[in-house]
Amino acid sequence: MRVEEFLRNSARLHGEKIALVAGANRLSFGELDAVSDRLAAALQRAGLEPGDRALVFMDNCWEAVVSIFAILKAGCVFSPINSSTKPDRLSYILRNCRARAVITQAKLEGIVEAARPGSSVDCVIVAGAAGESGKDVMRFSDCIADPGATPRHGGIDIDLAMLIYTSGSTGRPKGVMMTHRNVEAAATSITTYLENTSDDIVLNVLPIAFDYGLYQVLMAIKIGATIVLENSFAFPQAIFDTILREKVTGFPLVPTMAAMILNMRDLRPGFLPGLRYITNTAAALPVEHIGRLRRLFPGVTLYSMYGLTECKRCTWLPPSQLDVRPGSVGIAIPNTQAYVVDDEGRKVGADVVGELVIRGPHVMQGYWEDEQATARVLRPGPHPWERVLHTGDLFRTDSDGFLYFVGRKDDIIKSRGEKVAPKEVEAALHACPGVSEAIVFGIPDPVLGQAVHAVVVVNDPALSEQVVIRHCQKNLEDFMVPRSVSFTNELPRTDTGKLSRRLAADEFNRQETEMAK
Repeated sequence: MRVEEFLRNSARLHGEKIALVAGANRLSFGELDAVSDRLAAALQRAGLEPGDRALVFMDNCWEAVVSIFAILKAGCVFSPINSSTKPDRLSYILRNCRARAVITQAKLEGIVEAARPGSSVDCVIVAGAAGESGKDVMRFSDCIADPGATPRHGGIDIDLAMLIYTSGSTGRPKGVMMTHRNVEAAATSITTYLENTSDDIVLNVLPIAFDYGLYQVLMAIKIGATIVLENSFAFPQAIFDTILREKVTGFPLVPTMAAMILNMRDLRPGFLPGLRYITNTAAALPVEHIGRLRRLFPGVTLYSMYGLTECKRCTWLPPSQLDVRPGSVGIAIPNTQAYVVDDEGRKVGADVVGELVIRGPHVMQGYWEDEQATARVLRPGPHPWERVLHTGDLFRTDSDGFLYFVGRKDDIIKSRGEKVAPKEVEAALHACPGVSEAIVFGIPDPVLGQAVHAVVVVNDPALSEQVVIRHCQKNLEDFMVPRSVSFTNELPRTDTGKLSRRLAADEFNRQETEMAK
């Protein structure tokens, strides 16, 4: 199935039902289908052909959802770009994928114009109070004005549907290629274990440029559920008010949001009575936070999951296992296989740390025009007709086959000849009274090779470095205990909201350099 069929099918089955809520804007499935048809026809009139790439450079607004489905209906490939993206990065993406079109908002039009020189872009569509239309700049409102416009194309499900650009934490961003079949497989698997139905109402504050946020939209449209879009979690109480007003049943979050919720002092257990489930991915929730969330949301099912852009989702922990294996990220999602291998690619037994490998129909096709990077992660699988995804993440399994995240290969700290997984140290730090968030990395040390350093956010201003280190000494092996601790009001994050070890280390090094002057 092609992804635009998600919308066509739901419009046929649930035409009058509200599909999308974004601020004061409410669109039914029938309206969303019709408006995206009009925009798709406008893209085709502008000269876009099947397979051409088009960027959706917007925040979480109704026009962004319309744009995604319009691009697909035109037979093209969409690439969602975070609205915080700066001109240099946007320019690189435009040139890298040779985009023909950009759909954006008036407030972002200047960034697009700054990034366009040297690109293939010959069509810009601007939503909002844009300037004058021209040959290659069109108003969004004009593009959706023709009620009789209907797009035409003859694509199939192995065609490319989207390019999701990675955060680029280790270099230039790479475009992850996902076909319609990849997307459909991932969406079907996830909605199966979440037990989603058309009765669900899902609130999404995550950027739709982030695949976790994007799939909330795609999955809701696929099953005929309602998606409620918000732009941020900066004001949690306002989000809670929306959850109550819209009768939200599903609430995807990331660990940062969980930490914010748990730091709020005036919340009482059960304050969101209509909520059915909460999901978490992007990074594992600290075990301490899982327990506190369950006490704050009694009766709400908590799904702990793990995934990466290259295959969307890898594992999920059945909620019945939370008490038994709170530190696990679970088992392979439906219609997927996940296993751990050594450096030679051989499967390892229980409690042996190795690299996680994913096999399934949701695994990406590769990185856009980057054969070397693709070959590093997509390698021959158990059968001659396939390639499997080597994630670069270190895992172990228990005796029952449940998976536990150990760390990124590149994140492992080598101290005193021992290997330290930052996640294990961070888990101990999160259990320290007064610590809200923590991140750990290695710093050069003439004796140890690398010393473990922790950066923490606290909710107790009296907490000292000595107290934190003593707590770790009681709960960790000696070589894992941080040698130093620094305090901050906020940990650095990528554009998608993930805590960034690299950015934290860069900031630490910058501060050290300044102090040495």
